[in-house]
Amino acid sequence: MKYSIFGYLIGEGFRNFFKNKKSTAASLIIMCATMFIFGIFFLIGENVNYIIEQVQSQQAMQVFIKEDTTKEQEEALKQKITAIPYVNTIEYISKEDALTDVKGWSTEIGNILGDITADGYNPFKASYVITLTDLTKSEEVEKQITGFEEVDSVQAGNKTINTLVKIANGIRTATGVILILLILISVFIIANTIKLTVHARRKEISIMKYVGATNGFIRWPFMVEGIIIGVISAIISIIILGFAYDFIADKLVISISATLPLTLLTFSDMFSMLLTIYIIMGIGIGAIGSAISMRKYLDV
Repeated sequence: MKYSIFGYLIGEGFRNFFKNKKSTAASLIIMCATMFIFGIFFLIGENVNYIIEQVQSQQAMQVFIKEDTTKEQEEALKQKITAIPYVNTIEYISKEDALTDVKGWSTEIGNILGDITADGYNPFKASYVITLTDLTKSEEVEKQITGFEEVDSVQAGNKTINTLVKIANGIRTATGVILILLILISVFIIANTIKLTVHARRKEISIMKYVGATNGFIRWPFMVEGIIIGVISAIISIIILGFAYDFIADKLVISISATLPLTLLTFSDMFSMLLTIYIIMGIGIGAIGSAISMRKYLDV
């Protein structure tokens, strides 16, 4: 018996979906547009976070040590830097290593430095190269290191780091605001779409109420209709978004890799999370829109 009632409710939902073709098509288009736009911001946000993680692993802060510092003091400085929160790795570069590295940049530079250092003079300073676990703490760490007496200067790309962090935060905020607006629009559209179906069957609903049908029994077919619209919209949107992303991402990766050692996430990396969000959005928006559209007609 329970199975028959469940089958009836689901079947009625599907009949409503196919019966009102024009209004259903309008709802699908609006929902697809909503999810597609949200998906664009979601993918951009995920890639910005991924790029920041790559930059975080590559971005190094170089701490130059004063000339008169002894080996014992250098080791003590290393211990103090290592003890600072957010410091991930630390690597020592001696004056000789620094000179060798710069000589290797090009033959001309190597020849010039060879002449300058022929008598044993070395213009470079020993240094520690450190990476951080959190780029947003770069300025905080730099201030602590600058305060150590063994430190001559600190070289860090704080402006670049801060710009990336601001961009990431801006995209997260924009994604949240746009998602809320799009959800409200979608709920309104679906509510009005289903309201047309409910209005056409208002007499039937009144009769069902008078003969003892519960609000849940009457409401569920329309809820199913809204959920169907949401789920189908989610599937269509993720297919379109997947093809579009793969096409654009391939072009961007070629452009980025030519200048920077960075990559983008593949669509398959984000597919599971995006599909989950889309399904939840589709079911939630459809159910809420349906519930709103039914309130007036259940008050008999």
